[in-house]
Amino acid sequence: MPSHILAIDQGTTSSRAIVFNDKLEIVAVAQLEFQQFFPQSGWVEHDPEEIWSSTLGTCRKALDKAGLAATEIAAIGITNQRETTVVWDKDTGKAIHKAIVWQDRRTSEYCNKLREAGHDPMITEKTGLLLDSYFSGTKIKWLLDNVEGAREKANAGKLRFGTIDTFLLWRLTGGREHATDATNASRTMLFNIHDNCWDKELLELLDIPASLLPEVKDSSADYGITDAALLGAAIPVGGIAGDQQAALVGQACFQPGMIKSTYGTGCFIVLNTGDQAVRSHNRLLTTIGYRLNGKTTYALEGSIFVAGAAVQWMRDAMGLIESASDTGKLARKADINQDVYLVPAFTGLGAPHWDPDARGAIFGITRATGPAELSKAALESVCFQTRDLLEAMRGDWPDMGETVLRVDGGMVASNYTMQFLADILSAPVDRPVILETTALGAAYLAGLHKGIYPPPEQFADSWKRDKRFTPSLAEEIRIRKYNGWKDAVSRTLSK
Repeated sequence: MPSHILAIDQGTTSSRAIVFNDKLEIVAVAQLEFQQFFPQSGWVEHDPEEIWSSTLGTCRKALDKAGLAATEIAAIGITNQRETTVVWDKDTGKAIHKAIVWQDRRTSEYCNKLREAGHDPMITEKTGLLLDSYFSGTKIKWLLDNVEGAREKANAGKLRFGTIDTFLLWRLTGGREHATDATNASRTMLFNIHDNCWDKELLELLDIPASLLPEVKDSSADYGITDAALLGAAIPVGGIAGDQQAALVGQACFQPGMIKSTYGTGCFIVLNTGDQAVRSHNRLLTTIGYRLNGKTTYALEGSIFVAGAAVQWMRDAMGLIESASDTGKLARKADINQDVYLVPAFTGLGAPHWDPDARGAIFGITRATGPAELSKAALESVCFQTRDLLEAMRGDWPDMGETVLRVDGGMVASNYTMQFLADILSAPVDRPVILETTALGAAYLAGLHKGIYPPPEQFADSWKRDKRFTPSLAEEIRIRKYNGWKDAVSRTLSK
């Protein structure tokens, strides 16, 4: 019997495929970056065809690297950048417009109108989300209202919507499967997380025909089989989860109170709250952590729009570094007497501020400030934002107890950043042996469905820590630095 799992990890800046064996060990990895489009200020788009071709290309490359045929793959698991919105023609499979990325702010004004009309309490009550252009719902409406002929086609049942997982599943299965999982559905601003269904009132509010929407399944479930021509044989698809929920699973955070933070393009902290959908009073999101065997596990989430993207900005836009790894080396050389703060509000500020009109700023610059100090400020900004989120979570759920933060994502390879994170949080930070926890979560969900991997409690026993970072910063310095950060943020807010 085949015993390997192919995990598709379709992210904001690259597509990756990772092959895992029956012990959840990585066998092979392939990755391709793809183009980002910025047609206007605050607009961010992707080419769905490039997403598809890069995904298929990495799958083929990973299998080749692993020396495996498709017949040796038991199942495929998919994890994806969430909220990014694609609408396509159901007959041709072609997207009617470029994908509108989660970072895109083009519907902010429309969200303000909905807010002024008093709709935000209802939206938050049903979805656990804040009324914001971050989520898929208003992106779908924009496409239907602004692409010629789209509204008419949608009303005639000729269009389909999907977040990236759904689009990939449609392509992988030759259009036979139009489905998503509960975690991705919970990020659309159209899904009632308490009733676990698409919400008629929300669809009517945004004027979105129900025929556009995919079927919602458990995170570990039967999602059909791929076209044999794509990879050399038909392969079952057995698991889907949005990237942050997949990381929650990959970090084995199955018990209420466990918490993980992923540092990629953005930063996302997810706190398992069990069967309790905790209502946030600090502008965090109540969301679905995962759904297994029909049972929903909820989570509180805080989203930081810019984490690794701040390092990319320093490399690509500013030309201050040649590679991302340079930032840690430079930060260690920075003048410790300079308190330079970078507030990376390039596309607004996420939780707990939710200010789409805030813009980035740098504070504390002197004639002596150079690339080292700016590198240090970029890395520290991620840690400061993490503390903002943890403070908000403690306010929403006082029973969460002592914090041990499990971390993953590209930035956690930086010992400098992780040590400062532990210092500014005054809490331990655990880095796992397998940093590819997003793909690991997707693989686990697919393998769980096929009976290759053990149930959650046994999987949790196999989680291994690579390194624990413990706080060592003096309390007075911690307080001074964090107060300086809060002052810098206050100066960037638009209100």
